[in-house]
Amino acid sequence: MTEFQEKLRQQHEESMHRELEALLNTANKPEAEISRKDFDGFKKLFHRFLQVKGPSVEWEKINRPPEDSIQPYDKIKAKGLPDNIAASLNKLAVVKLNGGLGTSMGCKGPKSLISVRNENTFLDLTVQQIEHLNKAFHADVPLVLMNSFNTDDDTKKILQKYKHHQVKIHTFNQSRYPRINKESLLPIAKNMGLTGENAEAWYPPGHGDIYASFANSGLLDKLLAEGKEYIFVSNIDNLGATVDLFILHHLMSQPADKRCEFIMEVTDKTRADVKGGTLIQYDDHLRLLEIAQVPKAHVDEFKSVTKFKIFNTNNLWISLPAIKRLQEKNAMDLEIIVNPKTLDGGLNVIQLETAVGAAIKSFNNALGVNVPRSRFLPVKTSSDLLLVMSNLYSLDAGSLTMSKQREFPTTPHVKLGSSFTKVQEFLKRFESIPDMLELDHLTVSGDVTFGKNVSLKGTVIIIANHGDRIDIPAGAMLENKIVSGNLRILDH
Repeated sequence: MTEFQEKLRQQHEESMHRELEALLNTANKPEAEISRKDFDGFKKLFHRFLQVKGPSVEWEKINRPPEDSIQPYDKIKAKGLPDNIAASLNKLAVVKLNGGLGTSMGCKGPKSLISVRNENTFLDLTVQQIEHLNKAFHADVPLVLMNSFNTDDDTKKILQKYKHHQVKIHTFNQSRYPRINKESLLPIAKNMGLTGENAEAWYPPGHGDIYASFANSGLLDKLLAEGKEYIFVSNIDNLGATVDLFILHHLMSQPADKRCEFIMEVTDKTRADVKGGTLIQYDDHLRLLEIAQVPKAHVDEFKSVTKFKIFNTNNLWISLPAIKRLQEKNAMDLEIIVNPKTLDGGLNVIQLETAVGAAIKSFNNALGVNVPRSRFLPVKTSSDLLLVMSNLYSLDAGSLTMSKQREFPTTPHVKLGSSFTKVQEFLKRFESIPDMLELDHLTVSGDVTFGKNVSLKGTVIIIANHGDRIDIPAGAMLENKIVSGNLRILDH
């Protein structure tokens, strides 16, 4: 860094600190105390952002992980389970990342409150899963929700309904960071408020914030005091992320001096997963490589299914004492993800974010476990929603499993057009969810509706051109069919 660049960096940093202080002065005392902790984290991130230029990895130094650093799930399962697995469960807490809104699916409020199956929301299914574990094994596994300022109020209102369930529920909030103007590198917020001119001024800084927020909230110390040793972390919209007793036993059965402090569940990449982060060996450490860190010239190579065969499901098992140790030493090294956004008024801003899995390189004896695809069942779009609402899956104690009647274990490839994006619209277009047990591929585009008891098999493509409408009649069976043009069946 030249002397001029160093001076410029210092100026940016001093200006940022002044602006943050000015913002804190607009808050009341309790709010200012919380925000000061948030801003301390933000300052560290901003400091590193000013120092790092260009991609954070040197492509030549990337190696495939050594064979033993990614274990096949079957090998871990083959060990079986001890009689006293309840003792291991009592040392576990389940953390769900609950900071996201349902906006991408056309819903207001937290995504976790969208109904996904038989009127059950993501949150309902999570509570049912953990309650079932606690009852079956006479265990005490608590549920911890990491909320954001976007989801906290609505989530807390809903939690009342689980009072009589056999699950202790804790919540903590991830930080609130200021969006910064891309040109001036200063916050766009005028005060600490969240509404009016400030409605777009703040953001939750990615799930890598879990470590600092968890520690700041006091929950980390509370769980340690209760004898908890590991957390199982996953996205609340991944319906495949249930507590796996074999992985838990593997963690608990290691000798104390070789304790594995971090397990990342990975699964085999398909063409649909080309953007997912992958595990690499870098400077003798297992490390997560995200697409945002890849130099432009190598993006195609990163997406290839042959070179990088696995991707991160974001199901993570992490040692609580290790989090405590790394937080105290300030030794959690997370790469910065610079996320550029354009706000409604056209203003270009940047968000500095981190990913929870990126911390893998800071933990001792970290391991990848290559799990079956069934442990990765995220609901990001209405196409995913159609799959989990259908008869492809059966629901038992909050867990979805692939129906025994489906002859092959892969899920069908479903692509629903823009008329289905919003959940409300989506639900109006299906009188009942079609039978999809023998479906391989479904593409639907345009103004299409489905009557009751429709059955879809093989490859089905339904395309209504602009201005046309297609109503698939009740009881229809479509097998390897392309339907296009206009089809309306009206009651006479």
